[in-house]
Amino acid sequence: MFMREFGRENYISNLSIDCVIFGYEEKELKVLISKSRFGNDIWNLPGGYIKKNEGIEKAASRILKERTALENIYLEQFRVFGDENRIVNSKFRDLLMTQLSQKYNVADAEWITSRFICIGFYALVEISKVTPQIGELDEYLEWRSIKDIPEMIHDHNEILEYALEALRQNIDQKLIGFNMLHETFTMREVQELYEAVYDKQFAMNNFQKKILELNVLERLEKKFTGAQNKAPYLYRFKR
Repeated sequence: MFMREFGRENYISNLSIDCVIFGYEEKELKVLISKSRFGNDIWNLPGGYIKKNEGIEKAASRILKERTALENIYLEQFRVFGDENRIVNSKFRDLLMTQLSQKYNVADAEWITSRFICIGFYALVEISKVTPQIGELDEYLEWRSIKDIPEMIHDHNEILEYALEALRQNIDQKLIGFNMLHETFTMREVQELYEAVYDKQFAMNNFQKKILELNVLERLEKKFTGAQNKAPYLYRFKR
């Protein structure tokens, strides 16, 4: 039987990137996850390997473009995962090894399931602009609510937890959450995004005061809703 060549000679050995791709839709924080084409109901974060002729940031941008069809995505490295037992002691390893060996040669399958040091990146995208693209090892990709994440392979659930914590720590300092909104937005939409990220409610008056004091938003015309109540203002980042 013909075995496909994985091309591991093109990549840096035992160094990988896993990406937590956050989006926001219908008042929910969501994550793009991959259903593996190997095994039964195995899920993982989108990721990939680093080519021998590219830097880490460039590799992460390439991997994100390959999975979302987007360029110039907000991307931030948040942690390195290098436990000596990750992957090699995973309960998924033997299953993946068996099934990968049916598609690739044994050396390739062993390389894919060997110990890797993983560099974690998180990305922020506007879901409506994303066209999910499957990778070499994916069956399909799916947006899932942060509250509805299945068990994923190896330590990917732990990677997601660290990414969410990094997002919460940085969202105030850098206002990075606005990458998940449309170009213009209401203050209520900003608050709903924050509440989805932090999974808690905020008092409207205090929240609005806090955001406006940052002096980074430009107030535009009111948003006409057709309702009798007072129309809210639209905002955007100052140019």
